Parts: sequence; C-alpha cells; structure tokens
Amino acid sequence: MQADTVSPIHHIAKHQGDNPAYKYEGKTVIYQQLSQQVMAVAQQLSAQGLQRGDRLACISHNCPQLATLYWACVDSGILFCPISPRFAPQQIIELMQTHSYHSYWLRADNEVNSTLTQALNHQKQFESVTLDFTRQSKQSVPALEPHKAVNAILTSGSSGTPKAAAHSLANHIASATGSSKLITLAAEDSWLLSLPLFHIGGLAILNRCALAGACVVFEDKQLSLAEQLTRDKVSHLSLVSAQLQQLLNVDGESDTQSNGLSHVKAMLLGGGAISADLLAELAKRNIRAYTSYGMTEMGSQITTGSARTDGSSGTLLSGRELKVLDGEIWVKGECLFLGYLTKDGFNLPLDKDGWFYTKDLGHFDDNGNLCIDGRADNMFISGGENIQPEEIENALKLHPLISDAIVFPVVDAKFGNLPAAILKLSNSSANQPLETELTEFLADKIARFKRPRRYYPWPDVSSAGIKVIRKQVIEAVKR
Repeated sequence: MQADTVSPIHHIAKHQGDNPAYKYEGKTVIYQQLSQQVMAVAQQLSAQGLQRGDRLACISHNCPQLATLYWACVDSGILFCPISPRFAPQQIIELMQTHSYHSYWLRADNEVNSTLTQALNHQKQFESVTLDFTRQSKQSVPALEPHKAVNAILTSGSSGTPKAAAHSLANHIASATGSSKLITLAAEDSWLLSLPLFHIGGLAILNRCALAGACVVFEDKQLSLAEQLTRDKVSHLSLVSAQLQQLLNVDGESDTQSNGLSHVKAMLLGGGAISADLLAELAKRNIRAYTSYGMTEMGSQITTGSARTDGSSGTLLSGRELKVLDGEIWVKGECLFLGYLTKDGFNLPLDKDGWFYTKDLGHFDDNGNLCIDGRADNMFISGGENIQPEEIENALKLHPLISDAIVFPVVDAKFGNLPAAILKLSNSSANQPLETELTEFLADKIARFKRPRRYYPWPDVSSAGIKVIRKQVIEAVKR
C-alpha cells in the first residue's frame, strides 16, 4: 500500500459509486452516499476540536453511524476507539482514563443506559462529541498515511485489564487481502455484520467489504437470522456451529431456514470442531465453510482453511508469519499491530527477531493445518466475548463472605462456553451466597455477560505449596 493514498470507501465511491455500501433494516446506502457522509462527519470532528492522533471513545452497539464514524476517523487521523456499552459505567470511565480517551461519542438511543449517560456527564475530564450523520459533503477526498494508527481495539490481557491494540489502515488492508485469497469476496457480494465493531472480527468485516466494494449487512433484530438472510440475500457470514445447525434445518422444521442459505457462498465458522453431518449438509448446498485462527493483535485471521471435523484452523494466509516453538505460537507480518496504547504512544512487545508471543498453544498436523491446543493463560471465549477469569475472581472476592474464587468455562451449546465459579468462603460455617445475591453484587463491578452462571463450593484438595493449583481445583469440581 502506497503513501498518500485514499480510503477504500472513497476509492470505491469514485469508481463504483452505485455499489451498495451497507444495508440496514431493509434499506440500502450506496458507496457514493457513504463517502459523502464520511467526509461530513470528518468535518464535524475537526470543527469540534479533534486533531490527528487524538483518541475518540465510541460507545455503541453496531449501527451505520458507528461504521461511518470509523471511516471518518480513518480520514481524519483520529483513533477510533470503540467500547462495548455492555461494560458497567464505572468500567467504561476507568477504561477511558487508563487509555487517555479524552473525547467520546455515545449513540443516543433507547439502548443506552441512562446511568452511563449520567456518569459520563459528571466526568469533567471528558468531552462529548455530537454528530449529525445525515449531512453530506462533496469536498475533495483527503490523502492518508496508511501506516499511521486509525483504531484501538480493547483486548483482554492476562491481568484481566483490557489493553488497547492499535492498528493502521495498512494492517487492515493486508489482513483483508490475505483473507480474500482464500475467501473470495466480490463487489456483488454482502457480508452479515454479526460480530461487534468493538471486536477485531467485526472491524475486519468492514475493511474486507470496503476493499472489495462489497456490501455490509447490519443485523436486523426484528428478524430471525434465517429471515434476514432471505430478505437481504447475504452471500457471506460469520457464525458458530449452533447457529449453523438451526439454519440448515437438520430437523426439517421449516423450509424458510433452508431458503435463507440459498444465496450464501461462504461462511467463516467459530466454535471449534464442526460435525460431519453439518459439513455434509453444507456440501449439498455448495457452501464453502471455513475455520480460522486469529487474534486482535494480528488484525483478525492468521490461518484459515476448509472446516474439518478435527477442529483444525487451516494454513497461514499471506502477509502473516507463524512459528510454533516448544508448543507455543509466535507471529509477525504485515498484519501485526502497532502496539498497545500507552499514555504517549505505543508499546509493542516483541522478541529480538520481531516475533510476538500469542500465549496460545498449538501444533501443525500431518496436513500442515494449525491445531490450537489451548491458551497459556486462563482466558476463554463465551459467545464471542473474551472472558478473563481473574477479573471476575477479583470482583467476587470483594464479597465479605468470599475469601477466594476460581472462574472457569463450562461448555454451553449456544455460547460455546459460559463462566462458572468455585467459591471458598471466609467462614467455613457460613452458607454460600445465593446466585441471585451474587448477580446483584456483581452488577456494578463487571459486565453482565461475564457473570458466572453456576457456582460450586470449594472442593477438599491438598496443595503442595501456598499457591492454589487452579487446574487441580477445577478438575476436582468437574469429577
């Protein structure tokens, strides 16, 4: 990617301006219109004092305004820093303070918790940004510096405190280019935005579609997934195997679900191994299914391959390098992020040869496919959300009756995993707090999706030292 280039949004607007840029609730916006809206938002950001290099917290669920704001930040050199509204208000404030997000945009709608709005209004160190997304501008398209930071995506670290991983547009273009070598995406195609834009997987969909001139389809919560696939003629989607099973209508419940897949060309599947029955059903419909291994720090996909029953994650995509050393995965390449945000810049933790340690464990099978064996730390994924056990454990231990806690995943058909907690009481004669009491206790300390769905009493296990052996305690509970 050359210096002094333009955003892919404006490039497509100039050469294929009538292409659908996105669909929202059945309505279509073309690239020419999106381009003009993006430039108008960029003008408003500048008028409100935001400058190149500033960090803008963007607090919203997926919506066209959030996507438009991302591209406006790309044009302006402002860091697009999306934050999930599902975090507790105090957590959002602490994240903004930690990462020096001095300005914020909060989508004003019924989904926004009034408590969050009030909490932010009381914080004098933050400036609220107000934007009119109906405006359009026909000013000249700005030139970009593709290797400068354009966004920061929050990602859980081993401490449970989210770090903010910064990427350049060049990172995203390299990621999208490598993905397209295997998962073809053309201008006539569309990708369902089923992943949040505050996760790298969601942002990657925006960038893939922009590079190809394809259409982003926002989820319509008023419709079932099958109904939306039918109405919007979606060609590409990302989903987990439980959703796929519903769509394939294995039990023959209705014809609508089967029809919903009639336009689908490719799907990127999450959630590990895929059953032979599901793969056979996809083959009947000539739908290409892929699984992948990826991470925030590498701009999403690293390896990708055809979905297999063994749960392997395919081979390396272009623009990436990967090695397995003593069972641990290291990566580098054009997709590698700029570093974690610090107060004044970035921190990029690499070894002397430029490799980044992923904390993931894996190996290559006889066919050269990468197989993931777990994580070197304790994080797990629940419904697409990164869950760091230590964060939940620390919150639980604030309860006066709890002296220790261990959080671990339990398998769930819908979410892949759900958090469960093992509790050690400070008074052995006390009764364990009820689940309803603990849910209320955690409400203002962690995001709702992180709350444990099941609680276990601490098992009677021996320990050789003063340090609690997590694995030993968890295994004792699972027996």
